Amino acid sequence: MKIVHDTTIITPVGDTPRTLHRHSLVFDDGRVVELGPAAELRERVDSGRFDEVIAGQRHVVIPGLVNTHHHLYQSLTRCLPEAQNERLFNWLIKLYPYWRHLDYEAVKIAAQVSIAELLLYGCTTTSDHFYMLPPGTDVKMEAVFDAADQLGIRLHLCRGSMTLGESRGGLPPDDCVEAEQEVLADCRRVLERYHDATDYALRRIDLAPCSPFNCTREVLRDTAELARAHDHVLLHTHLAETLDEQDYCLDHYGCRPVQLLADLDFLGPDVYLAHCVHLNQEEIELLAETGTGVSHNPSSNMRLGSGVAAIRRLLDAGVRVGLGVDGSSSNDGSNLLSEARQALFGARVLQALQNATKRRSDEATEGGDREKADPLMPVADAFKLATIGGASCLNRPVLGHLNPGATADFAMFRRDDIALAGAIEQDPLAALVLCAAPRADRVYVAGCEVVRDGHIVALDEHKLAERLNEIVAARFRSV
Repeated sequence: MKIVHDTTIITPVGDTPRTLHRHSLVFDDGRVVELGPAAELRERVDSGRFDEVIAGQRHVVIPGLVNTHHHLYQSLTRCLPEAQNERLFNWLIKLYPYWRHLDYEAVKIAAQVSIAELLLYGCTTTSDHFYMLPPGTDVKMEAVFDAADQLGIRLHLCRGSMTLGESRGGLPPDDCVEAEQEVLADCRRVLERYHDATDYALRRIDLAPCSPFNCTREVLRDTAELARAHDHVLLHTHLAETLDEQDYCLDHYGCRPVQLLADLDFLGPDVYLAHCVHLNQEEIELLAETGTGVSHNPSSNMRLGSGVAAIRRLLDAGVRVGLGVDGSSSNDGSNLLSEARQALFGARVLQALQNATKRRSDEATEGGDREKADPLMPVADAFKLATIGGASCLNRPVLGHLNPGATADFAMFRRDDIALAGAIEQDPLAALVLCAAPRADRVYVAGCEVVRDGHIVALDEHKLAERLNEIVAARFRSV
């Protein structure tokens, strides 16, 4: 049994993040055993009843952050020059020719880089939407498992798929897509071999057709049926990310993206959707009614010029909303606290634009009364997106908080980090969200230390970066 003693702990209690000063955290066998005032645990500490006492006076401790959408392999092509200034469809068209050259080692090393970056900034659970498995290569899901197992992150590995190639009206080249039956067969294989439905699982398999413009209706429908034949298997896909996608669905299916999924029974409490930027109020209410979750990816959506998701409206409607950094080729980083900051700022800008529009409408109405602007989205709500919001999207109630019974997944940030100086004495929670988020000093997953003194425990991160750079220079660099 171990204890982080006499520290500041920020954790959701119920639905509200609370800052607990002079508290201690006891954990054992991968779980939180006790959370309470340090004074009440001092006698047990002094009498040597713990296997390890971790001094916490110089730290702020938070639950391990939960990332609900990523493409870990995409660190291979981040900052690719010809894709830097493109919107989603052209961005993909520029990138497919590079991704068709993936192999097992490239995927593993790229995934390790992305995972290392997540861990270094306090993220302990990630969903990885892995849909790029070009036929004829040695790429398979095990490459990502190998990466995750070595570094120690908790993983929802989404067996993705693309089955609609260019010759049939889809976006990707034909040599990048798979046959539907091969996809479903491999989904069954990885479910049977790797999926762990237990509460504290380090590995889970989700099933995730990529998007409406590169998957057939049949694979969306059949994948949903397959997932629901197994325990705790979630469904995931990209949806309503751009207006181009909306136009594609109207042209090819005669309906908007959300309606397409509704028609295919691909909505529900076992579904979480990435992006959801372009939704009307009726669609928001449908997501709430069906219990469908949303992964909000603000940096990627802004970087690609897709728009800003109306997360305040989603939350107000009762939709489960988590946070995602998205792939390293559309975000170029994997810092979830930075993403929470971006989500907060994006929501506030969208509120300002909506308030300005309403004010102009009121002023145009003779005798109209000016209504008070809506209050700004609170900082605490951004923190919730990265913790219990993400846990809710993944249907993992033991994640995202540090109350007894939770997973022993947590990150420790130094109070004397220059990035937090001054702010940490005002409000530790706000310091982590509003300031430029620093590296965590120590990070634990299932009670095991994976980051120590701001560096990855399992490997030399500099050598890892050098190896990725070698692979990129040889096969993935823009010419």
